[in-house]
Amino acid sequence: MMKSTNSSLSGRGSTIADTQQVMDLDRAHVWHPYSAFNADLPAYPVVSANGVRIKLADGRELIDGMSSWWCAIHGYNHPVMNQALEDQLKKMAHVMFGGLTHAPAVELAEQLVALTPTPLQSVFFADSGSVSVEVAMKMAIQFWNTKGRPTKQRFLTIRNGYHGDTFGAMSVCDPVNGMHSLFNASLTQQYFVASPTCNVGDPCTDNDIAPLEQQLQDKQEQIAAVILEPIVQGAGGLRFYSADYLCRVRALCDHYDVLLILDEIATGFGRTGRLFACEHAQISPDIMCVGKALTGGYLSLAATLATLEVSTTISNGKPGVFMHGPTFMANPLACAAGLASLELLQTTPWQSAVSQIAQQLEKGLDSCRQYACVTNVRVLGAIGVVELVKPVDMAHIQPMLVEAGVWVRPFGRLLYLMPPYIVQPPDLQQLIAAVTDVVIHLETSLT
Repeated sequence: MMKSTNSSLSGRGSTIADTQQVMDLDRAHVWHPYSAFNADLPAYPVVSANGVRIKLADGRELIDGMSSWWCAIHGYNHPVMNQALEDQLKKMAHVMFGGLTHAPAVELAEQLVALTPTPLQSVFFADSGSVSVEVAMKMAIQFWNTKGRPTKQRFLTIRNGYHGDTFGAMSVCDPVNGMHSLFNASLTQQYFVASPTCNVGDPCTDNDIAPLEQQLQDKQEQIAAVILEPIVQGAGGLRFYSADYLCRVRALCDHYDVLLILDEIATGFGRTGRLFACEHAQISPDIMCVGKALTGGYLSLAATLATLEVSTTISNGKPGVFMHGPTFMANPLACAAGLASLELLQTTPWQSAVSQIAQQLEKGLDSCRQYACVTNVRVLGAIGVVELVKPVDMAHIQPMLVEAGVWVRPFGRLLYLMPPYIVQPPDLQQLIAAVTDVVIHLETSLT
């Protein structure tokens, strides 16, 4: 029996006219990410977004410093992106990918192969970043099983990593400090070593790499792959590390006959100043995951790319197919958005835009270093991070940022900025000023 409702939502094209009704219904029924149901933390109702601005129902406009969790790199309501979706919608919104194919998916796969490191030739589309990690892990296990080495079922990674919220992905997130420690007893137990302490631009010493090398030496017959976020660890702490470390990991994986999976979901498509973060190290993985900015933030889409050795080995062994197939795999609308986003990247000077953002972030956030409540300030590409001594009180700080006219979403001890690449200096300065004001406020509260 259907539950009765007093909501005015009924019939095609119905709307909720009253903002308060939106908020009441949201509080009554909607469970937001990383939030308690019926939480006291505010959720701000959005009515539109354009460029780098998010417009709230009360008329306020917020400069977006988050790129909507790092994906809206071209900003909102972009005419090229909009036109691509309108054109595709006239043809088809979706068609199953089992036994069928279509031009947007084929063209997007061709583009991804052309843009990523040369050895990556096979593209498997997925629904989201987390699913692309699941796909990558399954590929690695099935690859070794086909090769007659079925004991290679586990994964090695570094601490402070984040690879997604599904069960396989959770198993390679930090088991102690990560967001998923609650589920440890249910997860496959993987192998972890300390995060590298060698910073961007520094050499990787023998001591830096020794823990990972020791695990590979001891567990090579159990380890299917090393999985890493290259150069920048994302939601596990936004830590940056040396490209030289990544080079040495690649060499060790080759030496010990272990695959290398690089999770470029957060770092891909220009965020670090290179199209893909692995380019800082000039290495190529055996398997690569991409997502987030792939569609410019318009629709959920991800992809797992693999070398021909991986894809043909899996395909030529038992059962002769790769055992995965999402319902919305290679959705035509999402693929059209992906093609438009990649076109924008290749026809606009994103490199200079990211470089200018980096310079402004370096200069603007530098003053935060002087405060006792700050432990570190770091910038790489279009990523600016202020790491605090104590976790942020979201109930207090989030409204403060909104009042400053910006949308910045801190987490844990991190105040950070990842704006769209189209952000202009005055808007970026307002974002920097808002973050700095929060730091000053926190410093004052300590005294």
